[in-house]
Amino acid sequence: MSAFAPRPVPVSLIGLGGVGKAILSQLLSPPLNSRFNLILIANSRQSISLPLPGGQITPTNYLPILEQHGTPLDIQSILSLLSPSETSGAGIFIDSTGSDLIPSIYPQILGMGINIVTPNKKGTSSALSLYNDIKSKTYPNTPTLYYGESTVGAGLPILSSLKDLVETGDEIYKIEGVFSGTLSYIFNEFSKVEGGDVKFSEVVKVAKDKGYTEPDPRDDLSGTDVARKLTILSRLIPTSPALPEGYASVPTESLVPQVLSNASTKEEYLERLAEGDEYFDKVREEARKEGKVVRYVGVIDLKEGKVECKLGKYPTDHAFATALKGSDNIISFTTKRYSARPLIIQGAGAGADVTAMGVTSDLLKIHERLTTRF
Repeated sequence: MSAFAPRPVPVSLIGLGGVGKAILSQLLSPPLNSRFNLILIANSRQSISLPLPGGQITPTNYLPILEQHGTPLDIQSILSLLSPSETSGAGIFIDSTGSDLIPSIYPQILGMGINIVTPNKKGTSSALSLYNDIKSKTYPNTPTLYYGESTVGAGLPILSSLKDLVETGDEIYKIEGVFSGTLSYIFNEFSKVEGGDVKFSEVVKVAKDKGYTEPDPRDDLSGTDVARKLTILSRLIPTSPALPEGYASVPTESLVPQVLSNASTKEEYLERLAEGDEYFDKVREEARKEGKVVRYVGVIDLKEGKVECKLGKYPTDHAFATALKGSDNIISFTTKRYSARPLIIQGAGAGADVTAMGVTSDLLKIHERLTTRF
């Protein structure tokens, strides 16, 4: 029997920040470079088609090449390169941006027969109308595929595990966890089992310097990121609340204290960050008096019919207090099958390389579907 070597699947990568650069590096390296044909890369301003005449793109030289030879970003032209034709099969559009605009055209992209892989949460965590439009354009309603494993938990198999539970007939009772790698790091450092008096502002600044936060830390401290992840998970459960406005329908406790609510820019917020220390010192001290630590958690409680993001206090022997290191995520699934002992998924929930791995593993799932002969 002769070996079958499928044609590499054409791929375009939009978004070349930390995660995008890590995706680029993985796509250009074995074994992925033999399975995918990277035909275009783009940042928010420019794009460049590949391969380069007389040269080769690398994770270290792409930026000056893009700046020198790139053309103004034109999403519609990019899509035309990926559209299925008689000579080329369906391509994959990787959205590694934080854009609101690109997810709004996911239905159009999918309607053109172009598959999508993305770590961008906005398409599936915003209004229910957009989510339903995306679902109507994807498998099993059409042959086109959409994957977003890395939208929750970076490279951890959270969405795929929940899908497996639901699609095999398990009944979901409750999902609870520390879903933000950023907030996991911040509270693991701020509220330790062994105690400590480090200031909240100091921990946030270190987290920002390590690249754990968004450029504006308020995007993390608002709880919006966790609300988006809960929305994405909730929508995979048939019996979950509807959340018509997506993450905006999720009750969410903000970690931006009242004293800083009038900061008009991220620069002003960072300059005044220490003004909120008194508030967080009180929260930590209250928990300490109860023999507890503070953690920011997301909860989907199907029995109570609620989805919420909140600052919670947990005993010092609780897994949320003892099991987490650095920017780890930990998610607990309590179901009919996993009732006495919940299913626990834990690991790095932030970082460019692990998030990129979530993206590239999704690419492989599509590759298998597109290239398998029946």
